[in-house]
Amino acid sequence: MTEEYINEPMLEMFIYETSLLLEQLEQKMLENESNTSYKEEVINEIFRHMHSIKSSAAMMLFNDISKLAHSIEDLFYVIREEKPMHIEYSLLSDLVFEGIDFIKVEILKIKAGDEATEDSSELIKRIECYLEQLKENNPDLTASTGTNHSQKQQQFYISNNKKIEKSNHKHTYQARVFFDEGCEMENIRAFTIVHHLKDFATELHHEPSDIIESEDSVETIRTTGFLLHFKSNRSYDEMHQFFSQTIFLRDLELIELAPEETEPGTGVQQTPVKVKGQEEYKTVNAAASIISVQVDKLDRLLDLVGEMVIAEAMVTENPDLEGLQLDNFQKAARQLKKITSEIQDMVMAIRMVSLSTTFQKMNRPVRDMSKKLNKEVKLNLIGEETEVDKNIIEHLSDPLMHLIRNSMDHGLESPEEREQKNKPRVGTITLEARNIGSDVLIVIKDDGRGLNRNKILQKAQLNGLLRRPEHEYTDKEIYNMILQPGFSTKEEVTEFSGRGVGMDVVANNVETIGGVLQVDSVEDRGTVITIRIPITLAIVDAMNIRVAGSKYTIPTAYIRESLKPKASDLIVDPNGNEMIMVRGLCYPLIRLHERLHQSTERSNLTNGIIMILENDEKGFCILADELIGQRQVVVKALPSLFQQQSHKVEVLAGCTLLGDGSISLILDIPRLSS
Repeated sequence: MTEEYINEPMLEMFIYETSLLLEQLEQKMLENESNTSYKEEVINEIFRHMHSIKSSAAMMLFNDISKLAHSIEDLFYVIREEKPMHIEYSLLSDLVFEGIDFIKVEILKIKAGDEATEDSSELIKRIECYLEQLKENNPDLTASTGTNHSQKQQQFYISNNKKIEKSNHKHTYQARVFFDEGCEMENIRAFTIVHHLKDFATELHHEPSDIIESEDSVETIRTTGFLLHFKSNRSYDEMHQFFSQTIFLRDLELIELAPEETEPGTGVQQTPVKVKGQEEYKTVNAAASIISVQVDKLDRLLDLVGEMVIAEAMVTENPDLEGLQLDNFQKAARQLKKITSEIQDMVMAIRMVSLSTTFQKMNRPVRDMSKKLNKEVKLNLIGEETEVDKNIIEHLSDPLMHLIRNSMDHGLESPEEREQKNKPRVGTITLEARNIGSDVLIVIKDDGRGLNRNKILQKAQLNGLLRRPEHEYTDKEIYNMILQPGFSTKEEVTEFSGRGVGMDVVANNVETIGGVLQVDSVEDRGTVITIRIPITLAIVDAMNIRVAGSKYTIPTAYIRESLKPKASDLIVDPNGNEMIMVRGLCYPLIRLHERLHQSTERSNLTNGIIMILENDEKGFCILADELIGQRQVVVKALPSLFQQQSHKVEVLAGCTLLGDGSISLILDIPRLSS
């Protein structure tokens, strides 16, 4: 295949599909590594995935990726066909993981527009040495073992050339492939099928014949499917399995034709000798159609839904309508609100992604670090099906990775140290997610040595972080000091930690997506890190309030109740801190006008309204002038003007446009409570 055929859509598809295959491959390897041997289906899957990557990379002229994938494919070809008894599985896993890492790095380079220039020859040599060692340990392997002769690495351009030398392949097939509606680049996907098929098929003909250059090929494939006619030694079941692995496959019609009735090149008018599998391809038909959509289009759609919510509020809350009796208008407004709400829910649902992929990625660093640190570790994943907005999930992977690495390096002891403490040799890290109201709670918990309270206090004193006497700090406040910039109690700098860079970055990353990070620990029992994040950042249910003539918004997820206070409810402690007594419970009081440095005529407690808020199981009260009303609001970023008013920005999460056209500032309740 020449350079002119490597175009942008083909490259995008190569990156997407190779990344997907690597993800699946890594997950299969991690699932199987705890076993003393590889299951047959895992061996087959690794072989198929590496074959697909090899062929795709060769087609795109990424030779080092192709050669490496080919060497791993050869290795698993031997394991699959010869079934050797003596295999060093630990070393085999290491080699495959190194291969996956190499290809991942090259894919990242390609994605960034750089050249994939890394040399894979050293790793290939080690794989070949492993294969030779495998032969020595298993003398009964056949002499020819080691090369998958049926898989030849080629670079070519497919054409509909009928002057092909006759083959002795005993099966003749006709296949018609339909791709999922909206998957895009159908001609490139068809080209990929032909490219992979070329490895074990001859007298290959397809309609449309000019897949790449013809402008009509995409429309033809969409309407009538991609028709193939070929010969192969592979059985019907093997061919059906080959086609069924096609990404974005909607329908498959596969027929084996009678050899005596076959006219090479025509393919369409043949009589089927058997149609075993018609029921099988109906199973493929029954699969749900999936459409691939660019994220920026979803972002734009969400923005439009947000504007629609604002426009609906501006219509229904227009001051000109106040006092008018408009029954038909009210009926239409209710219907509009219902439709707007349903559209919003649907768009939000489309954007929701489960945490499973992000959680599963944590298996790899646990596996690698346990080997390097000589620790025995088990990772428990709970609630990985929990869903959050795609924009949020993209910012979660790095913080979670850092916290898992911290638990591995700082938290968990060596097996010998654990035994001395009467703990199981195998340490446990638990990664859990669950829904709490409109938020998602992610908990990273280990059963290690925990945090050393005294060490943290000493380090905090050295860094000048203490603002009051040591005895006045609670354990939770002390543990959360590790979130300060440059804070580390690790005396030695290692590959994984000790530089004092990390936890503050993690906390900042969590804050950028509207989340809060909390640390708790019990010495010699373990550490618990809790991340609370909103399910979505875009549209929230909220209560609008007025303070000192300005409008503010509070997400309803934080509101427990609102009430009119009495003067007798106010309690002042010896330090001058105000609290409100409600049904026998004391809540700290924050006067919002003071916190926001504004003056108000309603500074008297009985003239305002008290709202009891709850954040991370911690309750407190705020004093506002009045409640305006509850409704959904669209969260917007704060204008640059506010960046100069640091006393306000630190307790603001954003702003929103109200129905009357005025702007309301959204309060950051977690920061306000701290």
